[in-house]
Amino acid sequence: MNEPLRLLCVHAHPDDEASKGAPTVAKYADEGIPATLVCCTGGEAGSILNPKMDRPDVRDNLHRVRMEELAKSTALIGYERVDLLGYRDSGMPDTAENEHPDNFANAPLDEAVERLVRIIRRDRPQVIITYPDDQRGYQHPDHLKVHDVSVPAFTRAGDPSWYPEAGELWAPLKLYFSVWSRRRMLATHHKMLELGLESPFDERWFEHPDQDHRITTHIDIGDYFEVRLDALLAHATQVDPDSPFWFGVPREFGREVHPYDDYILAESRVSTELPETDLFAGVPGR
Repeated sequence: MNEPLRLLCVHAHPDDEASKGAPTVAKYADEGIPATLVCCTGGEAGSILNPKMDRPDVRDNLHRVRMEELAKSTALIGYERVDLLGYRDSGMPDTAENEHPDNFANAPLDEAVERLVRIIRRDRPQVIITYPDDQRGYQHPDHLKVHDVSVPAFTRAGDPSWYPEAGELWAPLKLYFSVWSRRRMLATHHKMLELGLESPFDERWFEHPDQDHRITTHIDIGDYFEVRLDALLAHATQVDPDSPFWFGVPREFGREVHPYDDYILAESRVSTELPETDLFAGVPGR
């Protein structure tokens, strides 16, 4: 286990890497710990949410545009490598995109797991971040599939009985679920009200299932919280720069709100004390 430290993050679409955990990746990159992004789809079914980008030249070339946005975002965050798992965006249930045979949701599980295992064995990360088992708050088929693929990949990457042609065995040490805490939403809501701003968080947001009691790990991202904002803005088709949800709190107050990324330690092959403040706690060489 004298391998260099490395992080690997699995996300569903271009822009998910910006909204979930971008400051964490930037912080570790500055510490000399590189990261790989695995983006499972090309985002072909994404809606154009920024009115200024809803143009024929963008609509007709959405996949290319989203790949350009992904490259810009990941450069800002500091990802060392970006891999596409090679599937189409599945769209939402009851849409034509959701029926497409090449989409991620319809991919055979073992096929998708093997593709991810190949990347894990190649890059040899000790820590993997993926989506949680409980996604009742937002049940996008691709987000659900990210979880379903990542969990067995974590186990099978080090198991010689799986995918013997997929590279040299590598057993990652820790698997985390990335979560948006209710605490974070409440802090944002109250800060906006304190500043006399209209909050986008109404009662429906706080009716979503609460997973705060499951959070094991808080990463202090105070010096990096703006990385998320800048990476989101790089996804100009998907993120409206006037969105109060993303940008309602002025930047000068943003660091005060909830300067943490929150995670659930789902599996660990090393001893670690909870709660944690470091994803690599307990990892040899840390």
